[in-house]
Amino acid sequence: MPSALVRGALAGALGTLAMDAVWFARYRRGGGKSAFAEWEFGAPAESWDEAPAPARMGRLLARKLLGAELGPERIRLVNNVMHWGYGLVWATQYDLLRSRVRSRLWHGPAFGATVWASDYVVLPLAGIYEPIWKYDPGTLWQDLSAHLVFGTATDAALRVL
Repeated sequence: MPSALVRGALAGALGTLAMDAVWFARYRRGGGKSAFAEWEFGAPAESWDEAPAPARMGRLLARKLLGAELGPERIRLVNNVMHWGYGLVWATQYDLLRSRVRSRLWHGPAFGATVWASDYVVLPLAGIYEPIWKYDPGTLWQDLSAHLVFGTATDAALRVL
């Protein structure tokens, strides 16, 4: 059996991949033409003002913790490191908690909802998101439902591992 860190990282990667598959399917239904790998790892923006939330949070952390100013050529790298790293770290923490309680099937979706809710606390405080009440229900549901998939898939992976 793999160690908790390896197991959590593997489950987090599978959960993140499942969530991204949901977002990619929505992108394609909306008329997107890129293949999955290009969509997943392609350049998401030309400037930091247009960059996705994970990239903007990574830039903020680099600035505050390392004193480093990242140029726009780093958006893609920072976005992917933050997005995938976030999923792996959350899943590893979830696995450590999960090992201390009797696991239930509803824990996976509850975990995904917790990750989603934390985004709407941390990211507004960082100046990256607006407060949750400024988003319409459809936008919130799109985001929550993708995170429910993340939590469920992560939990399922942990059960198998």
